[in-house]
Amino acid sequence: MAVTFTQLIIWIIIAAIIGFLGEVLAGRRAPAGILGAIMLGLFSIFLIVGFFHFHIIGEPVLEGVPLISTIIAAAILVVIWSSVAYRSRR
Repeated sequence: MAVTFTQLIIWIIIAAIIGFLGEVLAGRRAPAGILGAIMLGLFSIFLIVGFFHFHIIGEPVLEGVPLISTIIAAAILVVIWSSVAYRSRR
């Protein structure tokens, strides 16, 4: 999987949006604010596009990123990450 610089910039923008939507769907905030949301979005993109190669048939794709399945993955990651992060602070 080769990623160009332009594609990386677009993925970071998509990651910020996906991370924010994942936080909204999960009803929790990711640790580290907007940077945490971008990291979650990028990790979700990596999992869906690069690792699992998963997408829902007919879902919208932007620069090779399936949007719906990546948002679902981000919501799941927000729940997992915020549960672990906030539990370790107590």
